[in-house]
Amino acid sequence: MKRASLSILAIAGLSIGLLAFGSIKEGGIQGKVTPAEGAKEVVAIAGTDTLRSQISNGAFVFSKVKKGTYTVWVKANAPYKDISIENVAVIDSATTDIGEIKMLQ
Repeated sequence: MKRASLSILAIAGLSIGLLAFGSIKEGGIQGKVTPAEGAKEVVAIAGTDTLRSQISNGAFVFSKVKKGTYTVWVKANAPYKDISIENVAVIDSATTDIGEIKMLQ
């Protein structure tokens, strides 16, 4: 009887632990670069995490982003200049839209 109670308690503890980790959701970052040919790469940095995104028709999306505060760098093609957007906040289960980023020469 004691063993059965211990087994049930262990299973319940593992189930609760798995459910706690399963509830962690990731967010995202999206935006658009104009003109589209002005940028070659978009990078999001938070601490030691560095994420890279493809640019398609000027639009970019970072998915599966951990919650936190990021700096987004738009790496430019000549004659445009690199741009950074600081303090981009990402929360669980939400995509942060940083809007249109106009490349400057």
